[in-house]
Amino acid sequence: MADPTTETADAASMDAESQPATRPNSRKVREGMVTAVSMDKTAVVVSTDRVRHRRYNKTVQRTTRLYVHDESNELAVGDRVRVQETRPLSKTKRWRLVEILERAR
Repeated sequence: MADPTTETADAASMDAESQPATRPNSRKVREGMVTAVSMDKTAVVVSTDRVRHRRYNKTVQRTTRLYVHDESNELAVGDRVRVQETRPLSKTKRWRLVEILERAR
């Protein structure tokens, strides 16, 4: 009779080879509003987070400017978008466009 630990290890290695490698930690995803599109293939997206103040327990809004890669220059000011973290694409650009949630009116 074969050793059960060997069979389990062989099955696990076979599953790992057949499926693509997954990242150990998933990339961050944010939603925000496009505020500037003056650069080529880059847009500035403002992401607003609501957090509780540690001392006063009041809800505070914190905004972050994200530089987003927009390959086809399809974004316009006022669009609501979803962006995802990626490898560094330039000095400040660390995000890429996933989808446009709502077009500007």
